[in-house]
Amino acid sequence: MVEEMNNEGNGMAEFSVGSTVTGKVTKVEEKQAFVDVGYKVDGIVPISELSSLHVEKVSDILNEGDEVELKVTKMEDDELVLSRRGAQADKAWDELQGKFESGEIIEAEVAEVVKGGLVVDLGVRGFIPASLVERHFVEDFSDYKGKTLRLKVVEIDPSENKLILSQRAVLDDEAASKKQQVLEDLKIGDTVEGTVQRLTDFGAFVDIGGVDGLVHISQMAHHRVESPGEIVKEGDKINVKVLAVDAESERVSLSIKETLPGPWTTIEGQIEPGDVIEGQVKRLVSFGAFVEVAPGVEGLVHISQIANRHIGTPGEVLEEGQSVKAKVLDINPSEQRISLSIRELEEKATPEKKVQQEYEAPEEDHSGFSLGDMIGDQLKKYKK
Repeated sequence: MVEEMNNEGNGMAEFSVGSTVTGKVTKVEEKQAFVDVGYKVDGIVPISELSSLHVEKVSDILNEGDEVELKVTKMEDDELVLSRRGAQADKAWDELQGKFESGEIIEAEVAEVVKGGLVVDLGVRGFIPASLVERHFVEDFSDYKGKTLRLKVVEIDPSENKLILSQRAVLDDEAASKKQQVLEDLKIGDTVEGTVQRLTDFGAFVDIGGVDGLVHISQMAHHRVESPGEIVKEGDKINVKVLAVDAESERVSLSIKETLPGPWTTIEGQIEPGDVIEGQVKRLVSFGAFVEVAPGVEGLVHISQIANRHIGTPGEVLEEGQSVKAKVLDINPSEQRISLSIRELEEKATPEKKVQQEYEAPEEDHSGFSLGDMIGDQLKKYKK
């Protein structure tokens, strides 16, 4: 039978160094195996020529009666040395070159965990550097032995017996494909769940299914936020609204604020005209001061309502950040407007000032005589 396997046409195969032959294992020893390939003597397969990986004993690979393909590495009249590893490598390099060029995914079991990465047997020794195993950092690879990985060839050089593989390349491709699909499916106005990935000074990046979208600090809440950490922390699961999607640049703008009830909604019925409330001066403008009376809700104190005396600018009396009490003159949540007065509280607290103000700017009384008229009459008498 062995002779038939090595027949070429009507004659025996021509044995020569480098040729590939097929034979049957006749004997297995600890460090070598004997194979009948139809030569004058049985060929010898040294343990070092069994596999591209380290082999402890020949019986781990071959057993008596196994049929095996081998490469002739040495041939003399009374000696024939064969290599299983060489025969496998000749086939493997050609196949691997094709898979490298096509980008085909290869499945292989991790045979060894070595310093700097993992080793697999693909007919030749394949090496997976630690940085190309996962998309994240892995500190300990001990539990990877025996695990089947999906790999791509990233570097191949048969002359140097070099084969570099990457599982990360497969995972990156899948992540990119998933990301593109998510970008295509996202619609402006959608509310989706995401996980806070990292915080920056200007906002928070949120993973919404493989895509990191940015919640700008201005979109964190209805009130002013100094730091994103006031609202969220890394790992939080949150709902966000999609404000904008740019699939080409892979940018997504998100909002937490848009998923929350508006501050004007929450204060409706809580603040009424006549109420005295406390707030913080947020902005000074030429015509008055804006005072925050609830998170995200600002009321206007018109310049005429700041003090019980004439002032040229609000800054003469108030400064930003100052806490003040004010009386609610009018509130209209639907138009998001509150009118406030500080002056009315001052006048109520010091009624004598009101008398003085009336004296300084008198009005006509019901008799039709003004205070000026009366003073004028007295002055005429004095002159006389």
